Amino acid sequence: MTSFPPPFPIGSSLAELCQELKTIGAHTREAGPWKSGALSKIATHGGLAGWINKNDGGTEASEKEIMEFLIAVASHCLTTALALTQWASAVRILSRASPETRARFLPQLVTGQQFTTVGISQLTTSQRHFDRPVLVATHTNNKWSLNGRCPWVTGADSVDTLVTGAISVDARKTKATPHFFILETKSSGVKIAPPMELLALTGSRTSSIELEHVSPAAEIASKSESGPQTGGLGTTALAIGSTRAALAILEQESLQRDQLKPIFAELRKEVTVIESMLFQFAEKGIDTQDRNLLRQRANTLVTRTSQAALTASKGAGFVKGHPAEHLIRESMFYLVWSCPQSVTESLLCNFAGLENQTSIPSTNQLKD
Repeated sequence: MTSFPPPFPIGSSLAELCQELKTIGAHTREAGPWKSGALSKIATHGGLAGWINKNDGGTEASEKEIMEFLIAVASHCLTTALALTQWASAVRILSRASPETRARFLPQLVTGQQFTTVGISQLTTSQRHFDRPVLVATHTNNKWSLNGRCPWVTGADSVDTLVTGAISVDARKTKATPHFFILETKSSGVKIAPPMELLALTGSRTSSIELEHVSPAAEIASKSESGPQTGGLGTTALAIGSTRAALAILEQESLQRDQLKPIFAELRKEVTVIESMLFQFAEKGIDTQDRNLLRQRANTLVTRTSQAALTASKGAGFVKGHPAEHLIRESMFYLVWSCPQSVTESLLCNFAGLENQTSIPSTNQLKD
């Protein structure tokens, strides 16, 4: 009898999984990875278990292995990779919950019997206001009630549960504290808007969720009072994956035209350096400034590489359905997804031709 979950996919098992994801990629981009079965395939291969501690039934993969996994998935299907990052964010918040809550939800998430997602942009974006929180949590008679809106939720109409954060204001209205909850999407008072039509990644089925007197399934006790942050290393991993997908097109084109070979080689060299830095940061840790600078560098590279792939593909790449066409649209996603203000400002300076004075450590410095 085969035990579940299997080992976290690496090497040949990861390559096999990615080929399966690529085979259903077109369907995933249209219908989403929940309906296409992409996330179920990841669960079957043991890919979901890596984010979950062994004590909770997972396999607890290393941060480096997780980054390698995200890069590989993103290079074959960015829609699936995006949904996976939102699932992972939800699970990592859920891992802070009580043993009883973890035992109630995590086993079904490991196996893919149920799916979850995260909706916390109301805590991390400019929509956050102290006097008018976007999502409010009220505590009465030992029960919580949620009222307000989650503006951006990936897979909102396709998941079973939502991990979200709301602001609880004390009776004197002098202190606003974020609280985290998991709720069932079929609960009374949950209203899910139709998925948005996006420039790319419409298959992510991103929409907003309105909550009206919703009773959460459980509260998740945070290990710290600080709220979530934007722009984790996972976003950089996905940008590297998209870059490698564009490089694959450029490499094929270079086989026909020698003049493209030095261009391909230079871009490959750059992504290899960024990838190496990502792995070292994943293992050794990283402060916020360096993390954001690495993200900015990866963002710039993915947009340049996708443009190079389109240019090399010529007119054929401009036709809807060509790999270069959807890759260049997907590259625009990195300009707006979970971008800290410093990353946004740096990108705008680059677009305007203004010199950027900041830099990140080299790989040699990281070894010291």
